[in-house]
Amino acid sequence: MNGPAAATLTYVYAVTPPTPALDDVLPTLTGVAGSRVTLLVPVPDDTGPVAFAISDVPRADFGEEVLPARFEDLRWLEETARAHHRVIETLAARTTVLPLRMATLYQDHTRALRALQPQSQEFATQLARLAAHTEYGVKIYVRPAGAPDTGTAAPSAGPGKAYLQARRAQRDAHEDHYRQARTAADRIAEIALRYAADRVTHPPQSGPLAAASVGENVVNAAFLVPDAEADAFRRAVQAAVEDLPGILLETTGPWAPYSFTALPSAPEVPASEAPASEAPPSAYSASEAPTPEPPPSGPGHEFR
Repeated sequence: MNGPAAATLTYVYAVTPPTPALDDVLPTLTGVAGSRVTLLVPVPDDTGPVAFAISDVPRADFGEEVLPARFEDLRWLEETARAHHRVIETLAARTTVLPLRMATLYQDHTRALRALQPQSQEFATQLARLAAHTEYGVKIYVRPAGAPDTGTAAPSAGPGKAYLQARRAQRDAHEDHYRQARTAADRIAEIALRYAADRVTHPPQSGPLAAASVGENVVNAAFLVPDAEADAFRRAVQAAVEDLPGILLETTGPWAPYSFTALPSAPEVPASEAPASEAPPSAYSASEAPTPEPPPSGPGHEFR
């Protein structure tokens, strides 16, 4: 275990069952800072068959006093987010996981176990709910209407009237695209009732997150779909918008259940044992992530 002056911290990626299905991947799986990923498992008499997927990372790079500056380094942030996500996706390909926020850190293994043990049964219940389910993202974009075309105005129309007619046609096309987006959203909601076990609606993406997209993002949803229904769900979603040229549909996945991880609150720790910045771990949202990989949300972190 780490001592008070230890050179490493315990970085936690996810909650997962300590299943033999991970035996073939853990010996070679590396995470953030190139650190080896292992499972931190409570002692056998604890309730709940769950474990933390962890790495021991350098305190010099992940200590609470240096992380704010680290999160200002976009290259470091991207590398860390991708490494974090890669670990979760590798585990999720073999078992069920509850992803944790990027940079969920504990002073040592003992403190990490102290957080895991009282919540192990609640974690196990969450894992059972998510077993054999996968997250898929669906985004709907309203395509921009074309620039006003004054050449289609009546021959008798003067320049001013032709321009107004073209602007009216552009406005009508834009409104029609919004109507198509509402139609698409209604159809996909109906499809979700047939195929999805759960749905989460995220805020529409804007700014840098939507810079590579065509049009305005008006729907940004995540669906928890049973694996047995995944192909049918995706086919139905695509077919639902084939006659709606005014919108662009983007589907992503399969993902680990980033949007459906409702973690229990962290147990209280005596003030004499808790770091001043201690905060409960939390799941992060795929809605804040660009494709193809959803890194953890924002520059925030958890430190325990």
